Amino acid sequence: MSRIVLVTGGSRGIGLGIAKSFAANGDTVILNARTDTATLADSIAEIKQAGGNANGFIADLSDYESTNEMFSHIKAQYGPVEILVNNAGVAHYGLFSDTSPGEIQAVLANNLHTTINTTHIAMPDMVRAKSGCIINITSIWGITGASCEVIYSTAKAAVIGFTKALSRELGPSNVRVNAIACGAFDTRMNAKLSVEEKNAFVENIPLGRFGYPIEAGDLAVYIAGASYLTGQVIPLDGGLV
Repeated sequence: MSRIVLVTGGSRGIGLGIAKSFAANGDTVILNARTDTATLADSIAEIKQAGGNANGFIADLSDYESTNEMFSHIKAQYGPVEILVNNAGVAHYGLFSDTSPGEIQAVLANNLHTTINTTHIAMPDMVRAKSGCIINITSIWGITGASCEVIYSTAKAAVIGFTKALSRELGPSNVRVNAIACGAFDTRMNAKLSVEEKNAFVENIPLGRFGYPIEAGDLAVYIAGASYLTGQVIPLDGGLV
């Protein structure tokens, strides 16, 4: 039976890998992007060419009203979101001492507030239906912390706390909340690394490589079907932590 799946930040990278996996599973997938309409359209077309059912919406999810408007459009066209994958986020590299107040607020807004906003809006329909699944995409840096990524690590750690607390609150309503803590993946976020930097990173990964977005997608589909799994943060990092 096809489910309505919303993947935020779904037009590229890990989000697109997750969207492809759900589409291949027969679900109706809604992709969100903040501003890049061309990439969003290309990703939707790619999924449809592979036989999947997909559509997309542009919305800045760090803004609550914009997020609410997007959900209203989705509900009017497809019905309530049944599976929410909170993937939207941005990285920020640099010493904490060199990070401006504006950069701090932007990283928190795009990695934490987006997840809070979408979940707050999706949750009531799930509670009424006594069914639903929320999957938050976080990072291993939210578990261990990373030098020169202090605010990013802070935001991702907050997503982990949010996941664990909300799973307890929504468990009695049969709404499950889990997280995937991603390690190094072969995405645009890591494209700025030099060959030497990538090789040095890979040396510390027991499986000896970066992850592929489709592997995050396969895990997300599994979590969505695992009816007794909630409150868990699953590292997907090749054994790095």
